[in-house]
Amino acid sequence: MQFQVPQFIEVEDRIFGPLTFRQFVYLGGGAGFSYILFRVLPLFVAVPFILIAAALALALAFMKINGRPFNLALEYAFYFIIHSRLYLWNNERKPITKRAAVAVAKGAEVYVPKLSESRLHDLAWSLDIKERIAAGSADETDRARADSMRPIITARDALVR
Repeated sequence: MQFQVPQFIEVEDRIFGPLTFRQFVYLGGGAGFSYILFRVLPLFVAVPFILIAAALALALAFMKINGRPFNLALEYAFYFIIHSRLYLWNNERKPITKRAAVAVAKGAEVYVPKLSESRLHDLAWSLDIKERIAAGSADETDRARADSMRPIITARDALVR
């Protein structure tokens, strides 16, 4: 037995003439809100609010930003305004310590990243060797490999210390 796979599931059904249900609700809500403003407020006060409500209703019904509905853009803007933000960049200049100046003067080796097929494999291997050394079950070849895997101090590391 074959089943037909639904296609175009992102296209909403047109229910009220050329309008989808969502568009109809937005336009109907905007029209109702505009009518309430017209009946409650004096005309010269109500007109700017009616124009704003109508523009918002039209934007919610028909406008898309980057292919996404306008109501999502409003939601994201609202969350951006009310939530706190985390700034990570700090432009402070830190003074050079004596130790860093000595390390730079000695000509600390420049860090050159090691290119390998898998950094995760290298990390797991080095951790395994360090565990063997800590447990006391490492032989001389493991100790020699661990010595060759010591990190190189960069000028940036020397400044931080």
